[in-house]
Amino acid sequence: MSFPRYESYRDSGVEWLGDVPEHWCLRKLKTIASFAGGGTPNRDNLAFWNGDIPWVSPKDMKAEGIYDTEEHITIEALESSAANIRRAGEVLLVVRSGILRHTIPVAINFVSVALNQDMKALAFQSDKCLPDFFLRWVQGLNKELLLVWGKQGATVESIEHTFLAETQIPLPPLEEQSAIAAFLDRETAKIDALVEEQRRLIELLKEKRQALISHTVTKGLDSETPMKDSGVEWLGEVPAHWLIGPVGARYDVQLGQMLNEERTRGDFLKPYLRVFDVQWDSINTEDLPQMNFPPSAQVRYQLKPGDLLVNEGGSYVGRSAIWRGEIEECYYQKALHRLRARDPSTETAEFFLFVMEMATQVGVFVAEGNQTTIDHLTAEQLRATRVAFPPPLEQKAIAEYLQRETANLLALIEEIASAIALLQERRSALISATVTGKIDVRGQVAEAKAPEEAAAA
Repeated sequence: MSFPRYESYRDSGVEWLGDVPEHWCLRKLKTIASFAGGGTPNRDNLAFWNGDIPWVSPKDMKAEGIYDTEEHITIEALESSAANIRRAGEVLLVVRSGILRHTIPVAINFVSVALNQDMKALAFQSDKCLPDFFLRWVQGLNKELLLVWGKQGATVESIEHTFLAETQIPLPPLEEQSAIAAFLDRETAKIDALVEEQRRLIELLKEKRQALISHTVTKGLDSETPMKDSGVEWLGEVPAHWLIGPVGARYDVQLGQMLNEERTRGDFLKPYLRVFDVQWDSINTEDLPQMNFPPSAQVRYQLKPGDLLVNEGGSYVGRSAIWRGEIEECYYQKALHRLRARDPSTETAEFFLFVMEMATQVGVFVAEGNQTTIDHLTAEQLRATRVAFPPPLEQKAIAEYLQRETANLLALIEEIASAIALLQERRSALISATVTGKIDVRGQVAEAKAPEEAAAA
């Protein structure tokens, strides 16, 4: 859909704003709004927390409207900290957070709230600027405002209050602000609904992929084959001719070398992999750090094509990838397990990679089955984990089938993700064009109202 432009424009005098509709006026933000910050009550005083007052911090700024928050404080907390009550209908900005590297979260509070020190509330003069219009203005000019408001040389991403207060904002008449806000509410709601629909589809495809992996690595490709109870709860029934046994019976499990300051220098510096270099079925080999691996350690820790690398700890226990010889010589640190088939002729690394993915998804590597990820997966625990081993040819066939089918599903997911990105770009462009007066949407709002008024009559 194309939209008309305004009849006449004038230079705003602000380089990053450019021309604005001639009848719009420019006002410094400090002349049309008052600003308020917040604070964090003493965490050690239990009387300050779990009260009835929503307390907004950057983690709550995930939507355009604030109705509730993760944390709440008490009246006593207000009296003993920099936090104060902000009335409903103000515009909330994140002014200090890592998220300011790429976006400025903005929202309107629809209930009375208090703020933490990383937030700022803007209360607008009702005859000058509508909160809804300013919210859209920040959204539409996010990239420009990140540069204009950013505190130069700051060690932490933050918005400089002086830059914020001195910002020139082009303001249409109130009725026009209302029309712009109503138009954008309507159009962004349509786009957001489409995006949400596409995201649900991605989740369904991910679930389908996981179900396909889980079924195939436990049931095989032949639906007519006789089954048996594996004796392993997470495996259930498996083909009767498959072997059940511990990982350690088929794979050598070896933790990498411990990193310390002494090992970062020496005559045998070699590239090594860290936990975050090992993603699912993907290994980063760019700009790897180096550690000293003397000849005796090289024999033990050098990777060979076909080795499986498994993350030992943190939030990514069990995450695995296959080393395919991406660089000639590479090693790995202690936070990674290396699994090497005892008899390469009987094992297919690609098959076992899918087994590891299923095992992590169903919670095999959790502490005592309580779904809390354990701090680390020891070599003993990994060796003792019982899995199902099909014959070599079946492992290969299953791996090839799953690689083909999951690749198709991932291609669909990427296609949908691209469509979502285009929708989000369209949303941003529409907001930007509207709040800067590049397009005139007043007629769009009038046309939308006409059928409603007729129906009401």
